[in-house]
Amino acid sequence: MRLLKQPRISITRVVFLLFLTATVLALGVVVAISSHVREKSVNDLARDEAHQTSTLVFETLYAAMRKGWSKTEITDVIARLQVALPDLTVRVVRGRPVIEQFGEIDNDVARTNADPALRQAFETGTELLFPGTNGIRYLYPVKVRDECLGCHTQARIGDINGVIDIIYPIHSLKVSLDYVLNTVLAYFFGILLLVSAALYWKLKLFVARPIIRMVSLMQEIIQHTDLTRRVETNGFIAEVADLTEYFNKLLHTVEEYQTRLEDLSIRDPLTRLYNRRKFDEFITHEIDRAKRHGHSFCITQIDLDDFKNINDTFGHPIGDLVLKELASVIHREVRRTDVVARVGADEFAVLLPETDLDEGHRVAEKLRRAIADTVLGLPVGGVRITASIGLVTYPDNADDPQRLAIAADVAIYKAKRSGKNQVAAIGEADDATVAIFSQGEMVRTALAEGRLVPFFQPIVTAEDGSVFAYEVLARVVDGANAVCAGDFIESAEELGLAGEIDAAVFDRAVEALASGTLGDAKIFINLSAKSLTDRGRMMAIPDRLAAAGIAPGQVVLEVTEREALPHFGDVVAVVNELRARGIAFALDDFGSGFSSFLYLKYITVDYVKIEGSFIRQIVTDQRDRIMVEHIHSMARRFGMVTIAEFVEDADTLALLCEMGINLCQGFHVGMPRPIEMVKRRD
Repeated sequence: MRLLKQPRISITRVVFLLFLTATVLALGVVVAISSHVREKSVNDLARDEAHQTSTLVFETLYAAMRKGWSKTEITDVIARLQVALPDLTVRVVRGRPVIEQFGEIDNDVARTNADPALRQAFETGTELLFPGTNGIRYLYPVKVRDECLGCHTQARIGDINGVIDIIYPIHSLKVSLDYVLNTVLAYFFGILLLVSAALYWKLKLFVARPIIRMVSLMQEIIQHTDLTRRVETNGFIAEVADLTEYFNKLLHTVEEYQTRLEDLSIRDPLTRLYNRRKFDEFITHEIDRAKRHGHSFCITQIDLDDFKNINDTFGHPIGDLVLKELASVIHREVRRTDVVARVGADEFAVLLPETDLDEGHRVAEKLRRAIADTVLGLPVGGVRITASIGLVTYPDNADDPQRLAIAADVAIYKAKRSGKNQVAAIGEADDATVAIFSQGEMVRTALAEGRLVPFFQPIVTAEDGSVFAYEVLARVVDGANAVCAGDFIESAEELGLAGEIDAAVFDRAVEALASGTLGDAKIFINLSAKSLTDRGRMMAIPDRLAAAGIAPGQVVLEVTEREALPHFGDVVAVVNELRARGIAFALDDFGSGFSSFLYLKYITVDYVKIEGSFIRQIVTDQRDRIMVEHIHSMARRFGMVTIAEFVEDADTLALLCEMGINLCQGFHVGMPRPIEMVKRRD
C-alpha cells in the first residue's frame, strides 16, 4: 500500500502561524487580564471606596441625628448628599429598634421584607457587596455603639439600627496605577517568554535537529566513505524537508557517479575490457602469487597491424567497431582465468597465469590466427586485420611490472620488424633493444610527470667573461639526480620521442626567458632532425615567441651535421625562412664531420660552435690549435661568431681569448644549472 505523503509547511508559514498564535494568545490574555482587573476593582477597590462613602454618609447622618433632627430634616440631608454625590444612590433603611422608637421612613419594614439582601444585612450585621451590570450595591449595617444609647433608648449595643444602601456606579471606580503597570509588564514579559520558548522549541525540533542529523551523516560518510546512507525525511517544515530530500538525491547521484567512476577506473569504456591501470594491478598480484608458489606466467601483448589505415580510410566510428569486435574475439579465445585488457589505442594484452613459455607461445599463436581469420562484418563490408604479438614470461624476461611492460614493448617491436602478423618472444640477443626501451620508458615517464626540464649552461664573452647567452640542455630529473641528454637521446630518437623532448624543453626555456630570470642573455636551443623537418612546428616558432613577448633575436637554434645531412634541402629552406623572420642559427659541433666546411657554403648561420675535441687539448696539441685558428679565421671572414665548446681550464680560456675567439662555453666557464640555480647565481 502506498504511504500518503506527510503534509509539510514552509518555515515562513510556521513563523506566521506562531505569530498568529501569539497574537490570539495575547488577546486572550488581555481579555483575561481585563476581567481580572474588573473583578479586582469590584471586589477590592470598589469595596474600599464604597465603604468609605458609606462611612461618610453614616457620619453625616449621625451628626444630624445627634442634634435631634426630625425625620424630615434627615430626609433633606440625604437629598443633599444625593445632590453632592450624583453618581451614587444612597438610601437609609431603619432597623427594628429605630422603627419602634421613631417610626418608619418610606416603608422600611416592607422594603426589608421584600429585599433578601437587606434581610441578610440586618440578620448578619456584616457588610455585603453585590456586583451588577451597571453598578455595585453595597450594604453597610449601622451597629449600636455606646454613644448611640443616649438617643436610642430601646436599643442595645450590637443591634442593627439600620442599613445604609449605596449603589456605586462601576465607571466611577479608580484603579491603582501601580497595579495596572505591574499587570501590563507581567503580561508583556509573560507573552515574550512564551513566544520565545515556542520559537526556540519549534526551531530546535523541526529545523536544528534535522540539520544536525544531516551534518552527523556527512561526518559518517566522510569517515567511512559510505554513500549508501540516507537522512530520514520526517520533518514537516517544507524547506528542511526539501533540503533533506535533495541531499538524499545528491547522495544517490554521487553514489551513481562513484559507481561509474569506479567502473571507468578499471574498464575501457569502448571494449569493456580491463584498462592499463587495472591490468598492471593484476600483474603485480600475479607476481606476488608466483613468488609464493614458485610458478611462472606469461603476458601476450597484441598490437594491430596498420590499424591507422582503417581509421583513415573508414573513419574512427568504424575503427571503434573493429576494436570492439576484436576484443570479443580475444576474450573468446582465452581461458576464464586469463585477464584480457586494452592497454593502448590499438593494443591489447592478455595475462596467462601459471603458464610457461611453450604454452604461452601456443596461446599467442592461437590468438594471432583467430584475429587473422576473422572477417569483421562492418557497414562498409567484410574487413580483415592482422596483429603482431609479443610474448614475455615471468621471471625469465623480467621480475617486476615495469620491466615486464618494457620487455613486452620490445617483443612487439621485434614482431613488427620481422614482417608483422607474427609472434615474437624476447631472447638474449634482444638485450640491447630492451635497454633502448627501458630508457624510452624513463623518458616517457619523465615527460608525463614534468621531470624533463631544461638546464642552462652559460656562454660567456672570451674577453671579459660576461654572460652572453645560455645553452638549453635537456635533463631528466629524478630526485637529486639529473640524467644528461647524452644518456638517453639516442634511445629517444630510436623510439620517436625526440620531437616531444624538443617541444617540452623549448616551451619551458621560453617561459624562463619571458620571466626575465635570464636577463638580456640569449638562449641557444638544440633541435633534433624530427623537429627540423617538421615545417609546421618550425614556422610556428616566431609566433610562439611573439605571444610570449620575446624578440626573435633572443633565440638561437642549433643545427648539427648529423641532423642536417639526411634532410639537407629541407633544412636549408627552413633556416633561410626563419632567419628572414629574425631567428638566429648556430652550426653545432663544427669540424666533427668531413662535410663541415661544405655546410658553410650552403647553410647561412650566425654562429659556429667549434667541436669540443679540438678545444680540450688546444694548449698542448699544436694541430688542434691550427685547426681552431683556421675555423675561426674562416668563420670571421663569413661574418659569423665563433663559440669554443668544452673550455675546462683557465689556460685554455686564456689561449682562446688570445686567438680572438668570440665566445666560450664549458665547465670552467659555468656548469649547467636549473633555472632556480641560475636565478640565485645571477
